[in-house]
Amino acid sequence: MSRMKTYFASANTFTMKKNLKEKKNVFSQTFHVQTAGCQLRVKRIEPQSGTRLKDRPTLVFLHEGLGCIEIWRDFPETLCESLGFSGLVYDRRGYGGSEMFEGPWPVNYLEMESLIYLPAVLKECNIDNSVLIGHSDGGTIALIAAASHSNLVSGIITEAAHIFVEQITIEGIRSAVEAFETTSLKEKFARYHKEHTETIFYRWAERWLSPEFQNWNIQSILPKITCPALILQGKDDEYGTTAQVMGIAGRVSGPVDVKLIPDCGHIPHFQAKDTVLSEMTRFIKGLF
Repeated sequence: MSRMKTYFASANTFTMKKNLKEKKNVFSQTFHVQTAGCQLRVKRIEPQSGTRLKDRPTLVFLHEGLGCIEIWRDFPETLCESLGFSGLVYDRRGYGGSEMFEGPWPVNYLEMESLIYLPAVLKECNIDNSVLIGHSDGGTIALIAAASHSNLVSGIITEAAHIFVEQITIEGIRSAVEAFETTSLKEKFARYHKEHTETIFYRWAERWLSPEFQNWNIQSILPKITCPALILQGKDDEYGTTAQVMGIAGRVSGPVDVKLIPDCGHIPHFQAKDTVLSEMTRFIKGLF
């Protein structure tokens, strides 16, 4: 589980205060919005004056099942800066600085995010044209949203997305539970989710390990995806096999590009950052 330990070790400390940061040719601002019956924490990324390309979609970054804004580190700013695009990152309900979600995740929690909360965030932030960039659970959310809200999505990029449950996924989550309970992973994770750390972790793990979730599958909706798609996965992904990316590529209706990244696990945008930035930049530029 060394990759999981490394995953949380080097991001900046979480803050819930309104924040304004600059990174060369972009600046970011973090704030809260009230939408879909709850309060969600959002970060907007904007190119400095004169560098933004007009009439371009917003890059919307969707975090994984244990994620939040900070866990992306500076990846969203770097990609937005290289392209001259605006960006948006948000903590999903139940994560980071967003309002907590009471009770366990429903079996359809990924569908709920795609059909209820994501469209509400886009509407509240005046975004009617997006490229969805999702990691793990976020990648799955991007797929469902593209199938259901094609009018809002110009393209999707997924990293390590799941479309069904595999045994390797179950084994990976069981290993994550062991690491959470026996190593310093819990303390590192608490930097981002504070007093809600155990709730967030066990809610995610217990849902994926539950008997009722083993038949979860979204393959039937993939033909509804008509926008271009870039599907990324590390060849050494400890949570999924190539059956995931091949399953996506073989079912979507729009143009699709698959990239299996060598010497890379479940977190390509960290473990193969230069390759991922290059692939995403190439794909997004090719949309216009």
